[in-house]
Amino acid sequence: MERYVLFDHTADLMVKAFGSTVEECFANAGFALFDQTVDLSGVGTAESVSFEVEGTDDEDRLYSFLSELLFLEDCEGIVLKELDVRFDGDRVLCSGRGERLDRSRHRIRSEIKAVTYHMMEVDREAPSVTVVFDV
Repeated sequence: MERYVLFDHTADLMVKAFGSTVEECFANAGFALFDQTVDLSGVGTAESVSFEVEGTDDEDRLYSFLSELLFLEDCEGIVLKELDVRFDGDRVLCSGRGERLDRSRHRIRSEIKAVTYHMMEVDREAPSVTVVFDV
């Protein structure tokens, strides 16, 4: 099964991520975020990261989760290629593996500037999540 698909969306990047559970959809949306910024096939798994975020509903939790991943990339210089996501009430618990971004070794694809709420959707019935990234 494919992890995610891209849709044309003006100057932004729209992603629909799939999985057998909503948690897996969140993880695949995170994978898509990193995969669109860096060619993940050249990224190792030497670094491990864990974090948690909260939200008032599914979309708020997805926004907080993806924003934290973008923060890790922008401020900590870490890109993740393996993500494990669990929900605990209103909290999203994530552990991930990847490595520090090395522009001399990793193939950079594009820059994602922000996660947006525009057209964001979490579908629990047929598990998927849709998110638009500002590029």
